[in-house]
Amino acid sequence: MNDSSAFIIEPARRVPILLHADVVVVGGGTTGPIAAISAARQGKRVVLIERFGSLGGNLTLGLNTKPSGALLGGLPLEIWNLARSVGGAGADYMATVKNGGVKIASPCDPEIMKMLLARLCVQAGVQILFETVVSTPLLEDRTVTGVIVEGKNGRQFIAAKVVIDCSADADVATRAGAPSLMGSGGCDKVMQPVSMYFTMDPVDLVRLAQWARTSDDIPARAIPDSTEGLDYGIWLTGFNKSLRKFQDETGVKLQRDNITLKTADGRMYVNGTRVIGVDVFDPLQFTGAVLECYRQIEGVARYLRERVPGFEQARIESIAPVLGVRETRHVVGDYTLTGADSLQGTRFEDSIAADASALDIHEPKGVDVDFQGLSPYEIPYRCLVPQQVEQLLVAGRCISADHAAHARSRNMPACMATGQAAGIAAAIAIDAGVTVRNVPIARVQEQLRKLGMPLHAYEIAAHA
Repeated sequence: MNDSSAFIIEPARRVPILLHADVVVVGGGTTGPIAAISAARQGKRVVLIERFGSLGGNLTLGLNTKPSGALLGGLPLEIWNLARSVGGAGADYMATVKNGGVKIASPCDPEIMKMLLARLCVQAGVQILFETVVSTPLLEDRTVTGVIVEGKNGRQFIAAKVVIDCSADADVATRAGAPSLMGSGGCDKVMQPVSMYFTMDPVDLVRLAQWARTSDDIPARAIPDSTEGLDYGIWLTGFNKSLRKFQDETGVKLQRDNITLKTADGRMYVNGTRVIGVDVFDPLQFTGAVLECYRQIEGVARYLRERVPGFEQARIESIAPVLGVRETRHVVGDYTLTGADSLQGTRFEDSIAADASALDIHEPKGVDVDFQGLSPYEIPYRCLVPQQVEQLLVAGRCISADHAAHARSRNMPACMATGQAAGIAAAIAIDAGVTVRNVPIARVQEQLRKLGMPLHAYEIAAHA
């Protein structure tokens, strides 16, 4: 039985110092490598700590593969162009959605992307620590001075002048005492549901594309005109009516009203699972969600084989080894991005990114997905600066944004953009001898502009 009221007392211990760094980046997912490379390219000693054995997180291990929006410049676009140069990504495409269209960067090959991210980190001089978990930050007078890590060799300390929390769940920030809100922040702590990607192979992509072009059950789509673009260019979201009929006729119960299919390097990636109301910080609930996703994957695969042309010979090829978590903590920063900001494109003088990601809401109650292309919006630097803690930045989906704004800022283009800004800001603050809270934002913006990043919404068209 889980007894949350019981506890033990750990004895005090001496913790050896492993490394001294200028910048420590916690989390090697979609955001962390961008932050680490950005700081290292500014001449800083950077340590990137990752709990798994490869980089990319949900992008690679999670088999997500695709940003839900365009990559507009800087390091994110550099990485995608590098992937394209080695056959690891395709051309951007315009996806038809219910309110028009949205430009989306093509999926990547997750295995190639793992290697490219690691290569760029090594080339920049980043010290990667794989299979290492951050236990807790160390503070002096509310200033973070480093982190305690745990691995096969036990507990060790890494000293840092600045720590960037790219854990996605604001693990370091909350343990350092920064305030945060869970999900919607209300008493019910409403959050977007979790899911798990899987792949199927072999799929007859030509047959699938021919059928999908005439189907009235796929309202959101991108289908290349020629067979040459199918390997990276198919994106289909819908199947609602067919899914309902399948469940009624077979008795198989699934939890999503729709399915999303997309291709990367000719493989078919399937997003068709959903578990609502999961507290991913509870290991029992987390495990239950994984097991439920496995059950649903069997049912979704059966549906595709039996009801969707092109899948007749397909079988499950791989299942993501990580649960896809869309929302947990939102750090309370010096500014909180609101839903209105993300919809209306509020202008911010301290903007460090203009983002054109889609609005992507998986409703917490489990109804259909709301995926729309919208006008660009801006992310101010203050969203990366937690309250009540010094020398700490956050980047990725745990930035200071409310539940509504999170529907855009959680997407990969925004996560990568905030990671890049955090890495550059950390380096500039160290050079200037100031705290990251007081970094000269004009210098950060100047460096971002040199990298080709649009900072304001009106600049997006010029970078398209």
